Amino acid sequence: SLQGIYKYLERCFSDFKQRGFVVGYDTRGQVTSNCSSKKLAKLTAAVLLAKDVPVYFFSTYVPTPFVPYAVQQLKAVAGVMITASHNRKEDNGYKVYWENGAQITSPHDKEIIKCIEECVEPWNGSWNENLVDTSPLRQDPLKKICDCYMEDLKKICYHRELNLQTNLKFVHTSFHGVGHDYVQLAFKAFGFQPPIPVPEQKDPDPDFSTVKCPNPEEGECVLELSLRLAEKENAKVVVATDPDADRLAVAEQQNGCWKVFTGNELAALFGWWMFSCWKENCSEDADVKNVYMLATTVSSKILRAIALKEGFHFEETLPGFKWIGSRVKDLVDNGKEVLFAFEESIGFMCGTSVLDKDGVSAAVVIAEMATYLESKNLTLAQKLIEIYETYGYHISKTSYFLCYDPPTIKRIFEKLRNFDGPQSYPDFCGIYNILHVRDVTTGYDSSQPNKKSVLPVSKNSQMITFTFQNGCVATLRTSGTEPKIKYYAEMCALPGQSDRTLLEEELQQLVGALIGNFLEPEKNGLIWRSA
Repeated sequence: SLQGIYKYLERCFSDFKQRGFVVGYDTRGQVTSNCSSKKLAKLTAAVLLAKDVPVYFFSTYVPTPFVPYAVQQLKAVAGVMITASHNRKEDNGYKVYWENGAQITSPHDKEIIKCIEECVEPWNGSWNENLVDTSPLRQDPLKKICDCYMEDLKKICYHRELNLQTNLKFVHTSFHGVGHDYVQLAFKAFGFQPPIPVPEQKDPDPDFSTVKCPNPEEGECVLELSLRLAEKENAKVVVATDPDADRLAVAEQQNGCWKVFTGNELAALFGWWMFSCWKENCSEDADVKNVYMLATTVSSKILRAIALKEGFHFEETLPGFKWIGSRVKDLVDNGKEVLFAFEESIGFMCGTSVLDKDGVSAAVVIAEMATYLESKNLTLAQKLIEIYETYGYHISKTSYFLCYDPPTIKRIFEKLRNFDGPQSYPDFCGIYNILHVRDVTTGYDSSQPNKKSVLPVSKNSQMITFTFQNGCVATLRTSGTEPKIKYYAEMCALPGQSDRTLLEEELQQLVGALIGNFLEPEKNGLIWRSA
């Protein structure tokens, strides 16, 4: 497949051979097929080196965000990261970054696939993985990129003096992946004592032997070791980076039990924090109208509420951080200041040094936030409630069903498009009145004057969003990488409607109606996510 990418890049860039290409990899290994990320990375590099393209090949595993960062810093034409992120240990894959440092979006992805299909025969010399060790065109960008990255990170450090003297302790788990060394360095860059690592999980282990799945999104059950260590060490906050360190989970100890924050709750904290820090540090003539935050459309609308009240801009993109990355690049190129962007699946981008989600920077920003709040006698959880009281409660529920039968998935979504007859979407879900329907698969949006969706059509995946009379927004969609139907529902209340219990009950009932009426798991043989 890299031959296809090469062919496409050669078409796009006349200076490809001057500017070069970045290759990074994580710590996955397939013991059975002897095909580790590193081996795949070496083969990737060999294809390009055999064609006389300079390759910046990291000499050791790195966090995924280092690749887009390196593409920008080194002015390369593109880069690839070999990783399967938090997928099960049998998987592997790769992410491609364009010269702008963002993951590729259409039309590049379609064009590359066309080129890949044209080049099925391996080229001579392209299986010689030793080229990486012998070719003069290969450079190791590790030290330079790591140093630059840590230096750039300091731009979003606002309370160094507090960090230097805090007594708060942090535990970090890197989930058997790449995160350990880099999170240690990031804490150092912010003036912190190093976080306490979870010894059993700090070194790379392609078998992820201490967790049932390497996805920190799964919450308390996979954070077991780090929570026990934190109790023993009396550390109040646990930060967990996923195996390729581009996502972050956070837990906080409160009177004897742990709160594991959702991605949407963390986003509320990050949004408040990044804006407060901007406000305190911006110049006299800085215009709040020039400030932006972004989220994917299946994520919490809390940033929209903060933006409305504070006067900055909020924008939504299609699900997937690649859409955020390329939009942020456009905004920055047009002189806008982007403070923060996120997706609910614990992917965060603080600042714009990296145009992709980054668990390393997010971990140290959370540590600084917790340190600052502690100096005001507040916890992260208490601050979260303050944010909701100020900007309105945003309570969300996200989960999924497994479905291994593509025709069933298609049938479920087609039924929603032809609910009470051909080409008619539902007006009700159980007792809940539906105000608007947006179907990104077909490009329809009933809330727009021309009935066309503002987000670009994405024909090859299913996604329908319902806006309800009671202020709830719910989306059903298929996963791009796993056999899942995901659902996302959120109650957005106005400031002052602070009866949290009522809102939670209403959301719970609506989610029940959504599942029962629209997904019909029993009838369709869907497998519930194991709690």
